Amino acid sequence: KHLHLVDLDGAKSSHVVNWKVLERITGQTGLQVDFGGGVKTDEDIKVVFESGAKQVTGGSIAVKDAATFEGWISTYGTDKIILGADAKDGMIATHGWLESSELEVVEFIKEWNKKGIEYVICTDIAKDGMLAGTSNELYEQILNTAPVKLIASGGVAVVEDLYRLREMNCEGAIVGKAFYEGRITFKELREFV
Repeated sequence: KHLHLVDLDGAKSSHVVNWKVLERITGQTGLQVDFGGGVKTDEDIKVVFESGAKQVTGGSIAVKDAATFEGWISTYGTDKIILGADAKDGMIATHGWLESSELEVVEFIKEWNKKGIEYVICTDIAKDGMLAGTSNELYEQILNTAPVKLIASGGVAVVEDLYRLREMNCEGAIVGKAFYEGRITFKELREFV
């Protein structure tokens, strides 16, 4: 029912590029899409919502232009805006993981939670695409620090990883490579849900 869609071209070019793909997906399916990658301006977010996204994930924008990101929270509501917290060695990474910051990921999430953020997608870059298990220690630290709806991302290798994340009270998890490579089947996902 839910699809996490990232415009990698948009993340690299700092503006939404593949909004037509989003439009086709939302127009031809009943999927609830959260969209991220390159959403940097009020015009970008308007195009994304007009193209059918149910939620927008902002990561780099929350670091580089906090005022705009806060404006989106008040304009669209906390149920429509997701904080993207990409972590590299415990620090926030931005611009499609190309740049590192001096912001510690748990404190970053905690501060945005105080500003109203409810939903957070946290990706441990070291785990993403590695099929080596999820960053449970990091996720537990986040959940013990801020009352957010955490969507775990990176490292899901087998369906048991999803059950463990549920036990930890994660709101959800993003499954990519494990699904594409047949390590987790659609039947297993359906049974899990």
